[in-house]
Amino acid sequence: MSSMKLTCLDCGQVNRLPSSKLGPGAKCGTCGARLMPGKAVEVDFDTLQKAARNDDLPLVVDFWAPWCGPCRMMAPEYAKAATELGDQARLVKLNTEQHQKAGTAYGIRGIPTMAAFAGGRERARQTGAMPAASIVSWVRGAT
Repeated sequence: MSSMKLTCLDCGQVNRLPSSKLGPGAKCGTCGARLMPGKAVEVDFDTLQKAARNDDLPLVVDFWAPWCGPCRMMAPEYAKAATELGDQARLVKLNTEQHQKAGTAYGIRGIPTMAAFAGGRERARQTGAMPAASIVSWVRGAT
C-alpha cells in the first residue's frame, strides 16, 4: 500500500500519509499530534468510531472502567504491549463509564474487552485480563 489513512487520536482528523512515513515521526496535518504515539491512548467514543471505520492500520481497543479490578490489573500490561507492537497496530483505551453508549454500540458484555479493527470492521474480540505477551500475540494473530 503506497499510502495509509490514520485518524488523529487527539483531534479526530483523518490523515493520509505515505506508508514509508509511518512511524514515530508521523504527525497530524491539522493539530501536529503524533499519529503513532507508541503507547496506549485514551480516546472518546466519536474518535473511536471514526478511527475504527477509516484507519488502514489495525486499531485495538481496550474497553475498560475505573471500578473494574481486572481492568486495572491489565492496564500496565496493555501499555507494555502498545510499546512492543510499535507501528504494527495502534492500541487505544475507551472508558465505558464515561462513554456508556460505546458499550451498547459495540455489544460489550464484560470488561476488560479488547476488540481489533482493520479495514473498517471488527476482526477479533477477546474478553478478560491478559499479560502483555498474550496481548501482543493476540493482536498479531487478529489483524
